[in-house]
Amino acid sequence: MKLIRAGISTIHRVTEGYKSRWRNLYYKVRGVNLNGYVWMRKIEIPRNFEDIEIESPCAIDRGVILLCSGEPLPHPKIYIGANTYINRNTFLDAILSLTIGKNCAVGPNCYITDHDHGHDSQLPPLNQPMLAKPTQIGNCVWLGANVTVLKGVTIGDRTIVGAGSVVTHELPADAVAVGVPARVLKYRN
Repeated sequence: MKLIRAGISTIHRVTEGYKSRWRNLYYKVRGVNLNGYVWMRKIEIPRNFEDIEIESPCAIDRGVILLCSGEPLPHPKIYIGANTYINRNTFLDAILSLTIGKNCAVGPNCYITDHDHGHDSQLPPLNQPMLAKPTQIGNCVWLGANVTVLKGVTIGDRTIVGAGSVVTHELPADAVAVGVPARVLKYRN
């Protein structure tokens, strides 16, 4: 019985490996800049493939959405550094510049963006102009489950953001931040 389970497990891993390699090929042909092999489960990139750059090795889990909108720019709108893991059902939404550094861990169900809509009371929400500022997540950052990172935020290297937090302003390096809005609770060193 143990041998049968081991065989099934091996078949599953090999099958998932082939699917990941197929997704790499598909997205490279569509224009995504994959710098080497990226372990990729079933993800969604609806459009603007050429606006995305992902370093290798990197892992992107099931249900992740990488959405770039607007006119093409001379730089990637979404950049993901090497050795970073983007967990399930995370949504990266960019129109200007959203950067995630190397060796980061992004928990499940996170939302990270570089823009929002204006606040003109005379216009309906969907007619508001888009307001964008670069969002930057440093190296070795850990975002817990269900974290939201809003436009214009910079998160310093080695910072930890607790589950369910909403990051509305800059967080320094080596901080542990939690809450809505996220506030520095302590420093790691």
